[in-house]
Amino acid sequence: MLKYMIKRILFIIPSVFIVSVLTFVVLSLSPGTPGQAALGINATQEQIDAFNHSVGYDRPLPERYIDYMAGALQGDFGESYTQHNDVAAILIPKFPTTLTVAFLAVLFSAAIGIPIGVLAALKKGTAVDVGTTTVALVFASIPSFWLGLMLMLLFSLKLGILPSHGIGTWKNLVLPVATLALPSAAYVARMVRITMLDEFNQDYVRTARAKGASENRIVFIHVIRNAMMPVLTNLGMSFAGLLGGAIIAEQVFGLPGFGSAILNAINMKDTPIVLGATLFLSFTYMIIMLVLDLVNALLNPKFRDSIEKA
Repeated sequence: MLKYMIKRILFIIPSVFIVSVLTFVVLSLSPGTPGQAALGINATQEQIDAFNHSVGYDRPLPERYIDYMAGALQGDFGESYTQHNDVAAILIPKFPTTLTVAFLAVLFSAAIGIPIGVLAALKKGTAVDVGTTTVALVFASIPSFWLGLMLMLLFSLKLGILPSHGIGTWKNLVLPVATLALPSAAYVARMVRITMLDEFNQDYVRTARAKGASENRIVFIHVIRNAMMPVLTNLGMSFAGLLGGAIIAEQVFGLPGFGSAILNAINMKDTPIVLGATLFLSFTYMIIMLVLDLVNALLNPKFRDSIEKA
């Protein structure tokens, strides 16, 4: 297990390096310059060139990348081209909002999806199964931005019971969390149903029934426990993905989160902010994946045996 952990930790280094290179190159080769984005269409070419020179954007790409990574390795992620402030000082205050929304979305998707998936599996072939599966497919196929706008239209504009944008009280989080949680819950419900039905066909279930074990004991002690392992892994991956993928919800509901900061920085060609956010999210995602693997190893003997043999 220790050998596996060391290998996975060492794997993070080249992975983050590759992500940083790709991000830097794509941003540098995309049309426009920071000067054009910051000064607008009315700026003269001399003003644009002066701005690009002041932020060091006119230097060769390899030189800019090496200087940036040398500072990043020392904890200095540079200064924003447009906001003229440290990248860390800009991004850190925004992360709690994104973290809260992502955590609540995953929590509620599990609270909704797991019971529905269990019910659908236990009622296989009945109207309950067909109904829950149909609803899950509908929510899984709805684009997040459209769902967010419909929720805003209903609960904010029509009923007036929830705020439509901004951050302040817990009410401001209801619609963004629902926008992310409902499609995720639909996917979780389908996954739980499939994994439970697969577990029902395993030899240990037939053996338990042959020994006279009650159906409730088989379902709640054996089947659900084994079926939840891939589901928990998926929830962990969803949480990691939402840390950087909640941009749509943050834009629709005007949340000052991590995703909005990244999108605005991309539009403004603000490379230090995009790179700093990318490095942080990449590292966080890989750490979460490592933790999930370790949890799987503790809960699943087969997985633990496979990594010990690797």
